Amino acid sequence: MSAPARVLVVDDSPTMRGLITAVLSADPEVNVIGQAGDALEAREAIKRLNPDVLTLDIEMPNMNGLDFLEKIMTLRPMPVIMVSTMTHRGAEATLAALEIGAFDCVGKPAPGELRPFGDLAEKVKAAARTQRQYSQPVAAVAPPPSVADFRVGRKIVAIGSSTGGVEALIAVLQKFPANCPPTVITQHMPPTFTKSFAERLNRLCAPVVQEATDGARLEIGKIYLAPGGERHLQVSGASAPCCRLIDRAPVNGHRPSVDVLFDSVAELAGRNAVGVILTGMGRDGAAGLLKMRHAGARTLGQNEKTCVVYGMPRVAHELGAVEQQLPLSAIGEEILKMTAARKEGTE
Repeated sequence: MSAPARVLVVDDSPTMRGLITAVLSADPEVNVIGQAGDALEAREAIKRLNPDVLTLDIEMPNMNGLDFLEKIMTLRPMPVIMVSTMTHRGAEATLAALEIGAFDCVGKPAPGELRPFGDLAEKVKAAARTQRQYSQPVAAVAPPPSVADFRVGRKIVAIGSSTGGVEALIAVLQKFPANCPPTVITQHMPPTFTKSFAERLNRLCAPVVQEATDGARLEIGKIYLAPGGERHLQVSGASAPCCRLIDRAPVNGHRPSVDVLFDSVAELAGRNAVGVILTGMGRDGAAGLLKMRHAGARTLGQNEKTCVVYGMPRVAHELGAVEQQLPLSAIGEEILKMTAARKEGTE
């Protein structure tokens, strides 16, 4: 058995620090080695204790969590899990933190919540194990091809991601032109966060990005992000494909589930689809991607070196679901190659 993950808990609320510590200490593979009430205390504790992982509140006195995170990533890069209020403002700040380089996020619990902080301990352990090079600079993103340079075919793109997915999806989707193929995405994310994430992607990318709604038609130039928390995203309708949000129990511990999305794309589109599995913990999406490949779809997986967590792509690769493993920087362009219309006609 490997040594327990050593964690420093940073939050201005003593009650919240105590709750986070209690949740993490219940796991024998996690060791809370200290607490801090603000960035100044945290800075000294990091120097003294050298933790493997930090949990970090966003709203704190003296220096907010975002500013402190930027300093950490510049001066002492390490895995950081953000702890955020489940509000629109909290979601915006957390998404900014994930772009800066935070490993993942969890929401602060509502009163009476039966399982506060959900899988925080699992995220801490995954963060402690990660081989990610936090000191590597983010590569500059080349501009997407123009509408005139890309002739879209008839294929649907389906993407699944989890931990590390915010950065990964931005990197992939910024390669898409405004007339990209219809694209559906399931990203594991707290319920309040997906609307803010869709809005953020819409500002950063050339196509229209929106949170999926039940019955929304799949159209060229549009990207649909599964809403977090309550329902699964599927696609249906042979003559007029559209999004469907379905009530169903969590699959692989997730709702929405990547497997549910991929299964529906395999059944609807078959060989007229491209499936992509990006960084994430666990195995959600692996079986669905295999179903897509068996149905004739093209399939891609993010390679280990560029994943924040090589979990979902690893399982998919081991199952034989992945046709090609590629670095994150190459995935967007490869999707466009696979979905472009042939010169003699559309696919």
